[in-house]
Amino acid sequence: METKVLQAAGFNVYTEVYWRGEQAKTVLLINGALSTTGSFGQTVKYLQPHFNLVLFDLPFAGKSREHNTLGRVVTKEDEVRIILALIERFQVNSLLSVSWGGVSAMLALAESPPSVERAIISSFSPVINDAMRDYLDKGQAYLATRDKRKIGSLLNDTVGKYLPRLFKLYNFKHLISLAEHEYQQIEFHIAQVRELSAKNYVERFAQIKIPVLFINGERDDYTTAADARQFANYVAHSHFAVAPGAGHFLDLESKAAWLFSRETALSFLGAEVPAPALTELSPSLV
Repeated sequence: METKVLQAAGFNVYTEVYWRGEQAKTVLLINGALSTTGSFGQTVKYLQPHFNLVLFDLPFAGKSREHNTLGRVVTKEDEVRIILALIERFQVNSLLSVSWGGVSAMLALAESPPSVERAIISSFSPVINDAMRDYLDKGQAYLATRDKRKIGSLLNDTVGKYLPRLFKLYNFKHLISLAEHEYQQIEFHIAQVRELSAKNYVERFAQIKIPVLFINGERDDYTTAADARQFANYVAHSHFAVAPGAGHFLDLESKAAWLFSRETALSFLGAEVPAPALTELSPSLV
C-alpha cells in the first residue's frame, strides 16, 4: 500500500493506493458519513487480490483532517468534485460506496466520468423511511446538546446494532472523540440527508448510464432492500442483491455477510470468485 496526500477540488486529500499494475482494473472505495479508510479493512481483503484500489478520507476526517484548514463545512458538491478528481487521476473503472457515501457516489456517476464502467452502491436507498427519520431526529437532538455519550451510542443502537461487540467499542470511542468541526459536519450532513428527494438529488440519478448494483442487508431497517428497489425507477441499468441475515454494515457483521459481499461484488465486477476461505474479522471503524 502507498499513501499520499493529493490535491483534489481545492482540498488536501489523504489517499491509500493498492496497486497491482496497469493490467488490473481500478476501483475507488467511497466511505459512509464520517467514516475513514479504516472502515474498508474487510472490503480490501477480497478486492485487493484482483484490482487496483484507491481509498481516501474526506477533508474533515481521518488522516486528511490534519492537512486542511477548514473555514466551512464540506458539502455534497465538494465531495462529488473530490470523487471526480480522483476518478480522473487514477482512471478509475468502478466505484464501490457504503451507506451515505452512496449520495456523492451516484451524483458523481451522474456526471458520466468516461473511465467508469460500473458501480456497487451498498446499504443505501432513495427513501427516508420512519426508522431512518427517527435515527436522524435523535442524532440532531444529541448533537444540539453535544451529548457525546449518546452520540457515541446512537450508531451502535441503530444502524450498527448487528455489529460485533468489538466493532461497537471502536465506533463509540471514535464518535465521542471527534473534533468540534466534525460534529458541525455531522449536523450539516444530516440536514443534507433530509433533502434527499426526487427534486434535488434522485432525479439526477436518472442521468447514470452504466450498470449499478445495489446491495442491501435483509435485516437493515434503515436502508431497506425494498426501498432500494425504487432506484429501478431512475437508474436504467439497475441490479439488486440482498444479503441474507445481514443488517447495514455488510462486510463487518459476520463471516456469512462478508462471504456474500465478496461473491456478489467480485462476480459483478468481472473477477473470479475464489473458493470459500476467510480469516478472522479484525475490528476497524465504520
